[in-house]
Amino acid sequence: MTRIIPELAAVSAHYDALFCDLWGCVHDGVVAFAPAVAALQAFRAGGGAVVLVTNAPRPRTDVMRQLQRLGVPRDAWDEIATSGDAAQWAMASGAVGRKVWHIGAEKDLTFFDDLPQDVPAGTVARVAPAEAEGIVCTGLADDLTETPEDYRAGLMLAAQNRMPMLCVNPDIVVDWGGRRLWCAGALAQIYEQMGGRVLYFGKPHPPIYDLARRRLAALGRDVPEDRILCVGDGIGTDVAGAAGEGLDCLFVTGGLAAEAFGPDAAAPDPALLAQWLTAQKAAPRWAIGQLR
Repeated sequence: MTRIIPELAAVSAHYDALFCDLWGCVHDGVVAFAPAVAALQAFRAGGGAVVLVTNAPRPRTDVMRQLQRLGVPRDAWDEIATSGDAAQWAMASGAVGRKVWHIGAEKDLTFFDDLPQDVPAGTVARVAPAEAEGIVCTGLADDLTETPEDYRAGLMLAAQNRMPMLCVNPDIVVDWGGRRLWCAGALAQIYEQMGGRVLYFGKPHPPIYDLARRRLAALGRDVPEDRILCVGDGIGTDVAGAAGEGLDCLFVTGGLAAEAFGPDAAAPDPALLAQWLTAQKAAPRWAIGQLR
C-alpha cells in the first residue's frame, strides 16, 4: 500500500540516489519550486546523489541552461539525463532514416545540433515531409496555439507511407505555469492509433533509465537498485517507469493529477489517492503532495 509522507527527509535514509523528474516536481517551466530545491539540496548534503531524469526533448546542456534561468542552483543536482540525450544516438544511427521530417519547435533544434562527442554529426538531414524517410517528433511547432489534431492529416499520410517515428518526448501533456500544453507523446499516440510505428527513449521506457544509471556510475557512485528512488508526478511515465525498472517511486500527487486528490494539492486525501491508484493499477511505495 502506498504511504503518504510529509517530506523527502522522512524516507531519504533508505536511499543513496534520486532519479528525479523536473516538470511538475522541481519547476513548472516558469518558476522553480523553492521547497523542492531545498529538499534536493538537503539530500545531497546528506551524501546522496541526484540525477535529474526528464523527458525534455533536448540535450542536457540545454536543460542546464533552463535550470539556471529558473534559478535552480547547481548544488541541487549532480547529473542530468534527458529523453533527448537518450534518443540522439538512435537518430544519428539512422533508426528512422537519414532524411527526417522534424515535427517540433525551433527551440528543440538543439536535439539535432548539440550532439555529444560520441554521436556522429551531419548524418541526418531535416527535409520536407514528402522527401522524408521517417519522423523525428520533439513536440508541437507551437504548443501555445496548436493541438495534436492539427497534425492528423500529415500523420495519416506518413502512416500510409510506413514512415517510422522517433518520439523524443513521451509525455502526453505538461503544465507550463498554470497552463496545460501538449507534448510529443500526444502526437505519437495518435500515430500509433493510425498504425504507425513509434520508437521511444524517454520515461517510462528503458533507454533513459540505462542512461541515468550510466551517468550515476560516472559520478563514482556504485548504488544498488534498492537504494535508488525515482521521484515524479507522471503516473504513466515516472511511476510506470520506476515499476518497470524495479525501482521504488515517490509519486508527487500535486502535479499532473492534483485535482483527483482533493482541494489541497499539498495534502492529498488518502482515500481518494488509494481509489485513484487502484484504478490506475499502480502502487508506488511512497506519495507526497509536493516535493519538499
